[in-house]
Amino acid sequence: MVRLRLYMCITMMATKEPFDLRRPPGPNGWTQMLGLDAKTGPRRVASNLKWLADNQFVDLQPQWGRPSAITLLSGTGDGGVYTQPREDRRYVGMPISFWTNGWLLQLSPTATALLFALREALGGQSEPQYIHTAKRRRYGLSSDTWTKGRKELEAQGLLTVKREPQGDFYDFTRLRNAYQLALGRLDGSPSWS
Repeated sequence: MVRLRLYMCITMMATKEPFDLRRPPGPNGWTQMLGLDAKTGPRRVASNLKWLADNQFVDLQPQWGRPSAITLLSGTGDGGVYTQPREDRRYVGMPISFWTNGWLLQLSPTATALLFALREALGGQSEPQYIHTAKRRRYGLSSDTWTKGRKELEAQGLLTVKREPQGDFYDFTRLRNAYQLALGRLDGSPSWS
């Protein structure tokens, strides 16, 4: 959970070449930003930054008397040069209110992953859409993960799932889940219960 939130915050902060943070927050700053416990947060931040560096998502450059500078590396984890996803013409935009209203902190990594997957899969459609199994598999989310994320997004009012018939008059008609995101809900505060 901390790792995903930390990485997403870094990508939101390092937005132009060379995609780095020369003066990043220290462990206590990250702890406060990510809403972690003040006693265990700095250690969790440090260990997750180390994991991101060890797995080549970021490069950490020690700075005397300050937190290590952070440079983003390729999102594939191969240690290559970071390029913004929009340059590859495959990216998912999320309203800034996802970060500013605390949704990043409230949603579990499972729900966050599904939210981004649905945002891409639905392609901005305003009507409920069925997502074929082959398309769902492309995101690498198990059925269990999909269901857990779906329930959380529904509980937060970010997703509506309707049962709609699929097929035409000559086909066998089945009821399938049709998904509709309510991204306007991001403008409000999440339910913290």
